[in-house]
Amino acid sequence: MATDIKAPTFPESVAEGSVAAWHKKPGDSVERDELIVEIETDKVVLEVVAPEAGTLSEVLVEEGDTVQSEQVLGKIGAGGTKGAEKKSEKADAKAEPKSEAKAAPAAGGKSHEVKAPTFPESIQEGTVATWHKKVGEAVKRDDVLADIETDKVVLEVVAPADGALAEIKVEEGSQVASEAVLAIFTEGAGGADTTADTTPAASADDGSGDERIGDKILAPAARKMVAEHDLDVSKIEGTGKGGRILKEDVQRAVQAGTAKKSAAPAAAPKQAATAAPAFEGERPEKRVPMSRLRQTIAKRLVQAQQTAAMLTTYNEVDMGAVMDLRAQYKDTFQKAHDVKLGFMGFFVKAASEALKRFPDVNASIDGTDIVYHGYQDIGVAVSTDRGLVVPVLRDTDSMKIADVEKGIVDFGKRARDGKLGIEEMQGGTFTITNGGIFGSLMSTPILNPPQTAILGMHKIQERPMAVNGKVEIRPMMYLALSYDHRMIDGKDAVQFLVTIKELLEDPARLLLDV
Repeated sequence: MATDIKAPTFPESVAEGSVAAWHKKPGDSVERDELIVEIETDKVVLEVVAPEAGTLSEVLVEEGDTVQSEQVLGKIGAGGTKGAEKKSEKADAKAEPKSEAKAAPAAGGKSHEVKAPTFPESIQEGTVATWHKKVGEAVKRDDVLADIETDKVVLEVVAPADGALAEIKVEEGSQVASEAVLAIFTEGAGGADTTADTTPAASADDGSGDERIGDKILAPAARKMVAEHDLDVSKIEGTGKGGRILKEDVQRAVQAGTAKKSAAPAAAPKQAATAAPAFEGERPEKRVPMSRLRQTIAKRLVQAQQTAAMLTTYNEVDMGAVMDLRAQYKDTFQKAHDVKLGFMGFFVKAASEALKRFPDVNASIDGTDIVYHGYQDIGVAVSTDRGLVVPVLRDTDSMKIADVEKGIVDFGKRARDGKLGIEEMQGGTFTITNGGIFGSLMSTPILNPPQTAILGMHKIQERPMAVNGKVEIRPMMYLALSYDHRMIDGKDAVQFLVTIKELLEDPARLLLDV
């Protein structure tokens, strides 16, 4: 029975594609997941792989033809690969006799395909960041097998049962689509004997991509992070087998700040050469690939500036009243709620109240439609080593300040650990970003589409101010509201910002709703 070869499911923004190149012709044998044809859209080139092994029996669409999402491109018939499979099996057995012997007992268990998670429509693909388990290594149900890094979050792939990986199909650093097969898992396989340790089966994580620097062995993902952060590997303790340095070890070193290099760039020339051209001469340069998250951030920032009529209005707020409240109640607050009382809770509550009074600021634009939201979901920008992410606090109008502070602390911790879920960063009707924690005195925040406004907080700076005819030193903060002038009039933007200023300078208004 013939199997259809279909074009990928195009995202909503892509209407059609064209057949760029057929890599196989009718009668050719193909293996499962082998590249057959490329589809070129106005944004990307999509690869179509064989859904199963067999022979390409029919090509229905010629090169250059236009195709629709999920259109049938050709058909695969049975046969044509048995000889090749047997030949491959013999070659594998000859190259890896111990690995085959080790894998044999696992054949009796039930096998599963380990697949990438189902990505939402806003995410097209991910990258295999790290394999945490090797082929033949015993694992328990729900143990983490691999990490998939998308442009928003890191997703974990877990074991479907007790057993072991029988085969890894996708190497670290490779790009994968939603629900792509990553590996084959066998129930009841694996064990604690040393055979697997000394002669592991060939796989993406069999050590073939490792590199030795001095007396340290680095996994590929760890090597990339070491190069990106310019770290001294001699100061990083590896927790993998045989002291192998894993990605997690590098992440811990980055957070602790214990592995920064000295000023001499020539300390590890081999390491520098793995990620970029070696340093030469007195004007060194280093080239590293841009992360998927950074690529997406760049694309969205440019998109925001190109598609919105963005303006920014400024004001300043006297933070004395809020600071006095914090000083008076911070100990009591922490004992009662087990979280510190920060500034963000006040800003989120003030913004929630202002959004109710100015619904245009809480709206979004969808094509030629205006979408008014009867709720306030506020995104809070969180900085991580991978870039800026914006998790969303839902229904902030009904949240207490303690709930806001707990939510922000939780978001910050999980963002740095790469544990935020995709759903936690989708939606949002308004965003707050705080450049003040880095010392910024004034800046112009960029919109987070499809939202129409974003509030920028800044550093609290003591400045001389005229108060009741006298000069006083007051703790002042500049506020910046960037907004889409297509949706929000200047008058409403200014009054919205003035409302936040008034609520913060007299926090009792938040309780009295005035």
